Amino acid sequence: MRNVEKITALYERLSRDDELEGESNSIVNQKKILEEYASNNNLTNIIHFTDDGISGTQFDRPGFMEMMNGVNTGNIGCIIVKDMSRLGRDYLKVGQCMEILRQKGVRLIAINDNVDSFYREDDFTPFRNIMNEWYARDTSRKIQSTFRSKGESGKHTASTPPYGYIKDEKDKDKWVVDEKAAEIVRRIFNLTMDGAGPYKIAKILEADKIDIPAYHQQKMGYGLHQSKNFEYPYRWCSSTIASILKKKEYLGHTVNFKTRKHFKDKKSKYVSEDKWLIFENTHEAIIDQETFDNVQRIRRNVKRYPDGWGEYHPLTGLMYCADCGSKMYVHRTNNYKNIPYYVCSNYKKVPCGTLCPSAHRIKAEVVLNLIQETLKDIKNYLDEDNEAFTRSIQNEMEEKEKVEIEKQRVRLINNKSRIQELERLMCRIYEDMILEKIPSSRYEILNSQYETEQRALSKEIGDLELEISRYENETDRVRKFMSLISRYENFDDLTNTMINEFVEKIIIHERDRKGSQTSKQKIEIYFNFIGNYEVPKEELSEEERSKLEEEERKINERRDRLHQNYLKRKANGKQQEYEERYKARREQKKLKNLKNRNTNKIVN
Repeated sequence: MRNVEKITALYERLSRDDELEGESNSIVNQKKILEEYASNNNLTNIIHFTDDGISGTQFDRPGFMEMMNGVNTGNIGCIIVKDMSRLGRDYLKVGQCMEILRQKGVRLIAINDNVDSFYREDDFTPFRNIMNEWYARDTSRKIQSTFRSKGESGKHTASTPPYGYIKDEKDKDKWVVDEKAAEIVRRIFNLTMDGAGPYKIAKILEADKIDIPAYHQQKMGYGLHQSKNFEYPYRWCSSTIASILKKKEYLGHTVNFKTRKHFKDKKSKYVSEDKWLIFENTHEAIIDQETFDNVQRIRRNVKRYPDGWGEYHPLTGLMYCADCGSKMYVHRTNNYKNIPYYVCSNYKKVPCGTLCPSAHRIKAEVVLNLIQETLKDIKNYLDEDNEAFTRSIQNEMEEKEKVEIEKQRVRLINNKSRIQELERLMCRIYEDMILEKIPSSRYEILNSQYETEQRALSKEIGDLELEISRYENETDRVRKFMSLISRYENFDDLTNTMINEFVEKIIIHERDRKGSQTSKQKIEIYFNFIGNYEVPKEELSEEERSKLEEEERKINERRDRLHQNYLKRKANGKQQEYEERYKARREQKKLKNLKNRNTNKIVN
């Protein structure tokens, strides 16, 4: 194919920023200039390639990509643009594009910049491309400055309100509650309080044919998806649920600068929460602070779903080992009774017993009963003497937390001191490497170790500062707990929501006599707002105390006898024989149950 038969590509581009300069840069005006130039210079077989409303810092523009495909296939012999900034505003990528055109033998003409690669090479073109990029950077900086000024004044920077809100018809800078969507938001939070995870909530909403946020906003006439055709308008995603559960906007706060864009790729990237700017109580809240805080705690305690049983246990994520501090996982006994019990997760890791010396095994039912009875006692104590309850809880909290906070303050000081020490060590080993006192390989190992320790310490410092700040600022925790417990008349039925509202964590100690099912086992229940609180008990008389000690002595003596008998049976082999007989009976029962299930399937 001869060169004269190839296409003459007329490329036009207009961004939203270019529109501000008036009609001179409009697509219509560009087309007119390019067509006149092609006609005056006998360049025929013209085809327009256009990108309207797209920044020159992006190079995935549809019109531009289609034109470059024509270059790569050899169909285009000449490209004409109004000026080099129409081709792009990234000097590196524009330079790469010009090199591709040179290698393919494609003529490039930029009319206003007097560039024509057929006749001459313009040494000033690379500098012109740099200036074009600088223009894009400068424009972006001005827009960001205006955007930041708006955000810092407390106005919403989001173009669309989050699901649950709409813009006020009279004042577009204000958000008002969209009651229909807000009810779904409240339902999502309530389902989470009841123990459902994002995936399960998504399936519930899909089954009830609830509009997904984007589709709901489209029906309401706002949002970013006005022209989109939704094939599955009720198919909720778990990521959407998780995003809703994290939004502080539902507390009535304006949250600005959660994302940041670079002027080249125009893609939003989330920034760390400490860089957000939050203005409190700027619009009506949909979710109260207590519910929001409880949901965040629940979401941090990831639920573990046991294989084969389908449902998680409501205590999962709340149980912790007293010795190693790790979470305790739920298991079910394999004796066809499906009794849930908890075991330290570190103890179960192979080799078993190395990370934690004992299992701290405990039945879930025991813990649930203890939570229920403790809440009943607190409720009764509160109803009998409100003032005495308030005094006792304040005194106990102050005494316990004061000691703990002092420990955290010491830990915070030590961590900050260690970080400064690590900085000095990193500088020292760098100097030693430069002076060839240590090899570079050794430097890399030491530097990596120091950086890892530094990151861990920085995270711990943040957590400690947050905890100390919470202690110093939160003075009405007793009132919040009393408000929470007053919602319930009794605790005869302990629901998942009640557990998540009241319980912060549960610490499980090992039994006094390891392996004994009747031995005492210490359990510490930490309630939200008030921590590990126990109702004051009446002091026993000397006679009652002596009687109680005598009963406990007899129980311990019996436990000792039973344990000694167990050790004797284990030594002479009788225990093993019993376990083998029990195992055989269990296998027979398993086969019988399996046979019955198969028979029922055939009958059905």
